[in-house]
This record gives sequence, C-alpha cells and structure tokens, in this order.
Amino acid sequence: MHKFANPARFMRLSKLIQPWAIALAVVLLTIGTYMSLFVAPEDYQMGATFRIMYVHVPSAYMSMFGYVLMAVASIVGIIWKHPLADYTARATAPIGAAFTLLALITGSLWGEPMWGTYWDWYDARMTSVLILFFLYLGYMSVWQAIDDQVRAARIAAIVAIVGVVNIPIIKFSVEWWATLHQPASLIRMDGPSIAPSMLWPLLIMIAAFNAYFVVVLIWRLQRLILGRRIRTLRQQLTARSGD
Repeated sequence: MHKFANPARFMRLSKLIQPWAIALAVVLLTIGTYMSLFVAPEDYQMGATFRIMYVHVPSAYMSMFGYVLMAVASIVGIIWKHPLADYTARATAPIGAAFTLLALITGSLWGEPMWGTYWDWYDARMTSVLILFFLYLGYMSVWQAIDDQVRAARIAAIVAIVGVVNIPIIKFSVEWWATLHQPASLIRMDGPSIAPSMLWPLLIMIAAFNAYFVVVLIWRLQRLILGRRIRTLRQQLTARSGD
C-alpha cells in the first residue's frame, strides 16, 4: 500500500479510476433517484414526505464516514507520514462538511411535518451532528489560518483525531438518550426493519453517494497535489532568480 501513497503514482492511477467512478456515480444516482420517486411506495404515516429519507440518510452516513476517513488519514499522517495521508484528510473535509450540512437541512425539513419542529436543541442526534459540522469547519479553518503546511497538517490532524469521539455519540445517541429520532432501522442485529420496496432505493442512493464521494475526493486530491507542485516550482524559480 505504501507505493500507492506516492503522489505521482496516485495521479497516474486516479486518471484511470476517475472516468469509471464518474460513470458509476451517474448510473447509481439516476437509478436511485428514479426508484426513490416513482418505485418506492408512499409511507402509510408520512405519505410522500418520507422520500426526503433518500437524501437525508445517505448524507448522514457520508457525513460520519467522511469524518472517520479524515481521522484515520490524520493518524496515518502523524505516525507513518505517508505523503498522501494529509492530502486525503484535507481533501475529505469540505466533502464531509457538505454532506453534514445537507443532512442537517434535510433532517430539519423532514422533522417539521414529523415532529412539528425544524429543530430541537434537546435532541442529542441533532446537536451532535451540528457539532460534527463545526468540527469540519474547525479542521478547515486550521489549514486556512496557518501558512506552514507541515505545522497546519499536524494541528489539523489533532483536531480530527480528538473530534472522532463525536461519531459514536451520533450513532448511539438514540439509544443512550430520549430523542425525537427513531432507533436504527437499517443496520440492526436482526436485519433492516424497512420494507424491501423502500429499502432497495435507499441502498442504491447510499451507494450513489459513496461513488460521488470518491469522484470528488479524487478531484480534490489531484488539485492539492498539482497545487503543491506549482508552489514547489515557484519556490525553485524564486531561488534561481535570487542567485
């Protein structure tokens, strides 16, 4: 795996993967959207409003997945100093933040007809996801505030690693505290409690969001690597002109 951490090798490999990832994301998103809108039946309690689930649930999963990936990449960057580790963590942050914001917005839109309110500060799931969004913003702010890239990477990594404690709080908040959210209905010991006609569109949308995540992550990694090359060339030109 270490050889794939080389930025030059990654750039070559990513050019091969990227078109397939884009095609997969488009196909899955098209199929998932069609099934979510026209195949899945209306919920007997929520009616058509429940279709927000097909955006909200995948967004929520990706918000947590993105942060875990960011934290793992940060750990790798600190311990093994893989060249791509810090890039991966930094590239993941805006994507994860966008998914988290989307989860918050769709959750509020879903909550109003379900619970009669867009927001409840006493709901542990809502507030912990909001904290996750602020953790993403804090991580990105470190990179913006510190010019020294090495120092910024180390401080940002600490933020990511410390903040990962929030992930199990988000996951198990509905079991640990009384919340407006229902218990898990997808990942359960006895299997999903969702009807297959509603479950399959949801699984396809989750897969589509994962594929989209890969597409954007590759694109952002390519930009970061190219940006570093440009900075290095500028420094070399400046040094030569100074001589």
